[in-house]
Amino acid sequence: MAQQGDLASRIDRSSALPLWAQVHADLLARIQAGEFTSGFPGEHALTSGYGVSRHTVREALRHLRHAGVLIAERGRATRLAEVPVIEQPLGALYSLFAAVEATGVPQHSVVRVLDVRTDPTVATTLELPPDASLVYLERLRMAGDHPLALDFAWLPAEVARPLLEADFTHTALYIELETRCGVRLTGGREDITAVVPEPPEAELLALDERCAALAIRRLSCVEQKPIELRHTLIRADRFTVSARFSPTEGYRFLTEGALSPSS
Repeated sequence: MAQQGDLASRIDRSSALPLWAQVHADLLARIQAGEFTSGFPGEHALTSGYGVSRHTVREALRHLRHAGVLIAERGRATRLAEVPVIEQPLGALYSLFAAVEATGVPQHSVVRVLDVRTDPTVATTLELPPDASLVYLERLRMAGDHPLALDFAWLPAEVARPLLEADFTHTALYIELETRCGVRLTGGREDITAVVPEPPEAELLALDERCAALAIRRLSCVEQKPIELRHTLIRADRFTVSARFSPTEGYRFLTEGALSPSS
């Protein structure tokens, strides 16, 4: 546990960054380091430790609650959320399976559909004839006992048919695609949009109908040839994307390199 003097020294009052944001960043780093396993400190302890006002501490805590990192309920002490926020860097090709595994939280998928079907719109996106057969996989992704994401994926049946024999309750689609089909993705495009889920989707994700989610559309390729179209609807309070920047390079949103075989 950090000492009171150490905490106060972490606040730079000459910085342009607001005090609440500095406290927020430091608390988040301490949470991710596993510092509060025996309990989260109260407002008084934080105010005294960081040498800031109660308003500053409350603003930092408000942002942590909004992000799903902390839970505050009437009559109970503030505590860490049971499911940590999953962080995914922008520019790293998206791997939900690997991101959840990295937190140490047990995960599994509820396979809702795994079949072969046709979809002219998807086929056109994959540069296939409109009547081409597609392997379709629909999963509810779970982090611990909590729903995290709804995942919908389409792949050409001519290369992906062996996936019909896979058990996707605890494995990555790309691992199975490489192992069973000999296909390793090399890149693609991903678009992330904030949306309010439709009521059936909100219910599956255990979200209030007014809560937002992140909609992720991915078109994955092998050497410029589209091989997978995926739509993922993920709880915005359990997942965050991040970007790195520097004075010389600015924001880095895209990264060259092969796709990690985990998703």
